[in-house]
Amino acid sequence: MLKDSNEPLWDGWTNHSKLSVVAQVFTIKSDHGLSEAGYDKIIEWTRSILPEENGLKENLYAAKSMMKLLGLGYQKIDMCPNFCMLYYLENVEMIGCMTCGHSCYKPRTSRGKTLMAYKKLRYFPITSRLQRLFMSPRTAKHMTWHKSHDAVDEVMVYPSNGEAWKHFNSVHPHFSTESRNVHLALCIDGFNPFGSFAALILVSLSY
Repeated sequence: MLKDSNEPLWDGWTNHSKLSVVAQVFTIKSDHGLSEAGYDKIIEWTRSILPEENGLKENLYAAKSMMKLLGLGYQKIDMCPNFCMLYYLENVEMIGCMTCGHSCYKPRTSRGKTLMAYKKLRYFPITSRLQRLFMSPRTAKHMTWHKSHDAVDEVMVYPSNGEAWKHFNSVHPHFSTESRNVHLALCIDGFNPFGSFAALILVSLSY
């Protein structure tokens, strides 16, 4: 990964590295909703006008294999189609919901075919994503800014100036002394799974 981040797309071209090109094309795909076939067609055409010895990955599959090394993937977890439970940890071997009894898997259409779950949850682990923010000096300084910035009395310029943050630090002094510890807040505005009137749920989390 470090080699690809420093190696130019082709000899003599220093504007982009192999890694930066793939990252930017991925961003374009995401922003504009390109299909896999559309992505591959664009890459195929782009490679045809680049020097023969270029390092651009030939298709989406190859690009994903390269980007996977960043550790920003996701985990698929089978779930009940009625949203009752996740087939996870001690429940991973179950084939039916413990609440509604609905089968986890779709009926097989042919012998030997892999079982397919009715629904899957895609879980994006947060730990690896936070670690990446501290790996770059440019983003790491922003992750600790809450500790290093100059606070002005009676002026709130950052959540750390607020009473909730200060209260948390007073309750957990061991946590607050390390500036690299991360405070997470979950805010759900306009969506409430438990009723139709509540508009805001605010939960403070820390890791």
